Amino acid sequence: MKVVLFCGGYGLRMRDGASDDMPKPMAMVGPRPLIWHVMRYYAHFGHREFILCLGYGAHHIKNFFLHYEETASNDFVLRNGQTELLSTDIASWTITFVQTGIESPIGERLRRVRHHLDGDEMFLANYADVLTDAPLPEMIDGFAQRDAGASMMVVPPQSSFHCVDLGDDGLVGGITAVSELPLWENGGYFVLRQEIFDHIPENGDLVADACAQLAKRGRLVAHQHCGFWKPTDTVKERAALDAAYARGDRPWAVWERDGAGAGATGSRDGAGARA
Repeated sequence: MKVVLFCGGYGLRMRDGASDDMPKPMAMVGPRPLIWHVMRYYAHFGHREFILCLGYGAHHIKNFFLHYEETASNDFVLRNGQTELLSTDIASWTITFVQTGIESPIGERLRRVRHHLDGDEMFLANYADVLTDAPLPEMIDGFAQRDAGASMMVVPPQSSFHCVDLGDDGLVGGITAVSELPLWENGGYFVLRQEIFDHIPENGDLVADACAQLAKRGRLVAHQHCGFWKPTDTVKERAALDAAYARGDRPWAVWERDGAGAGATGSRDGAGARA
């Protein structure tokens, strides 16, 4: 199945300074940027056709793949000055790069790449800055068996704050951690049918517009995931993931846990890329 990734936002909370124009999906976790980790996850499960919805800082993402260094994350032999790769990351990937606008909402970005989906009945979509160990085949199979237009992964609240039960007299009746409330957050990792396009208005949003309309019609399903799921909206969150990677604590790297997986190959070909 094709995978649409939204990677065109400004990512202002990820900036190191006013002159930093690096898009958030290019923030580094270990030797690779966030977008690579997300794509590697999908490729591990056999989904290697990617459509990147570009916007702000698109040239950084293009240059990363156009000048991809396989040796950064693969074993190799250096013989007589020539590099012989023992495995590769992206040789079997096809990546379509599409400029979808600097200010476009996510729904509009999806609308602008519709023609690249070739009318596929089902396809995958996601943010390019959130990592998980969720069972993707289970999500897809579960959705395929349902009469619905879209599926989203939902996760428990991630906030470390507390909610206060406040009475009219100003007395606090109780304090509850947000993470303990019976709530679920949108976790991305969408599985979609073409029906989604019927509910995205021009310059509309994927969740607030399309998913909300499907929910009203009883055509939106959720996959509840209580395992690993981490967004990367701030420098602090990115640094925490980077530190976890360095100490070998990377549950999102399912391709390491399950072996080389579908995303790796012994071929020395480069990525199949369309601009």
